[in-house]
Amino acid sequence: MRLRGKTALVTGAAGGIGSAAAFCFAEEGASLVLSDIDLDGCETVCRRIRAQGGKASAVGADLTIEEQIVDLFAAVRRTEGGLDILVNIAGGDLDPFSAADSISSESIDRNIALNLKSCMLCCREAVKIMQPRQYGRIVNMSSLVYRGADHQFSYAAAKGGIAAFTRSLALSLGQSSITVNALAPALVDVPVFRKALGPERWEALARECASRYPLKRVASPLDVARAALFLASDDASFITGQILEISGGARL
Repeated sequence: MRLRGKTALVTGAAGGIGSAAAFCFAEEGASLVLSDIDLDGCETVCRRIRAQGGKASAVGADLTIEEQIVDLFAAVRRTEGGLDILVNIAGGDLDPFSAADSISSESIDRNIALNLKSCMLCCREAVKIMQPRQYGRIVNMSSLVYRGADHQFSYAAAKGGIAAFTRSLALSLGQSSITVNALAPALVDVPVFRKALGPERWEALARECASRYPLKRVASPLDVARAALFLASDDASFITGQILEISGGARL
């Protein structure tokens, strides 16, 4: 088991990608702390992990509120005594399909707070635990839109910010044996997208994207979770500051 004896915190753990990551990490022996604004969903994931013999606890947190981030990491210290792995999955586009002439200050603030600021603050709190121990693995969630995306202005900016922040943190923390990498998926088949778009629009979007990807399909949550597992394991101990595109070859 690649993560035996390791403690991992996964944010956004009630969602499609976060829950898939939690199950992958549990199968590899990690002791898990799972967090999400949806505490009931998080508890459901924990129960499934425990039923399979794994160890997991849930902590509800709204990561757009700094005090709740600080409390989350205090809970990790209190219950686990340390932290080896942070996987920042929490996020999402709160203002999709906007026009360039209708970008609002409110939508900018919301997307930056949920996607970029929360990631930076979670990393800050994780570093306080990891750096004295001279070990850590941080995996952030960017997106293929970090390169730019039509009608996803503040979201793309936030994900681009995560890419730059990840590289900066990697430069800063390498001497402490802490690696920092980010995932940049293309379209992923997760319940939140299906619900937001409805069945017909989702199927049309998935078909259109798959037709442009060399692998001719969109990503599954497990595709992303397995990449996170690799970067969080010691198999990737000499990899840091990288933005790993999980895109089916979408932008070759």
